[in-house]
Amino acid sequence: MRVINLSSGSDGNLTYIESENSRIIVDDGLSCKETEKRLSLLGISGKDLDGIVVSHEHSDHIKGINIFGSKYSLPIYAHDEVWSNLYDKLDKIESKNKKIFTDTFAIKDLIVSPVEVPHDVKCFGFSFCENNKKISILTDLGHTTDKIFYAIKGSQLVYLEANHDISMLRNCVKYPLSLKMRIAGMNGHLSNDASEAMIEKLVTTGTKQIVLSHLSTENNTPELAFNYITSKLLDNGLKEGEGFKIDVALTKPTTLFKIKGD
Repeated sequence: MRVINLSSGSDGNLTYIESENSRIIVDDGLSCKETEKRLSLLGISGKDLDGIVVSHEHSDHIKGINIFGSKYSLPIYAHDEVWSNLYDKLDKIESKNKKIFTDTFAIKDLIVSPVEVPHDVKCFGFSFCENNKKISILTDLGHTTDKIFYAIKGSQLVYLEANHDISMLRNCVKYPLSLKMRIAGMNGHLSNDASEAMIEKLVTTGTKQIVLSHLSTENNTPELAFNYITSKLLDNGLKEGEGFKIDVALTKPTTLFKIKGD
């Protein structure tokens, strides 16, 4: 498997995943032109894709789908309860390409397993499996649960939200109190602290690579997230670089990972 995040954060989210026989993107919050540009860095065109998997309805995850998806007549996969709020927003997508799932499904040889996550709209994280290779994407959630952990447990690679630093969010002068409460709430976004707690569980059960994702441009920085989380992990006896690695997803394309089976 190959996977690369091509954009992460409130300006737009886009991840490319490739198995032996399947090529997909997860979400598309960029313009059609920008989506094409970033895929072209991989030598990929929209006509090479087998579909788009959608986590939820927020514009930073779906902004490009209507134009890009219709241009290449791509199947759009979303949960039944997510589709209920997508029909008007994705009105250019042909009916035959509106694919509804309620449970695990397959796109050729790629097995996609959704797990509902707590957000302020109906939202899903995903695991993607090809034989014994497994990666997961878990962003846009206010807190984690045992169910969510067990859904992604065993992933070699996890894109995990580390949205905000708690102090930066509390002191942010640009955000009204209502927005701060929404972000920090149980149906908002994961803080660096909450992300670190999940990483502890993941790396002690075999995950080798974490990519901190969906960082706030106002209330976090890549350096702060990485340094804070790795420091807390070290305090708990887990040293980044020894048995596991941590990277940070940005608003531009970052690391291309090649996943090998255990």
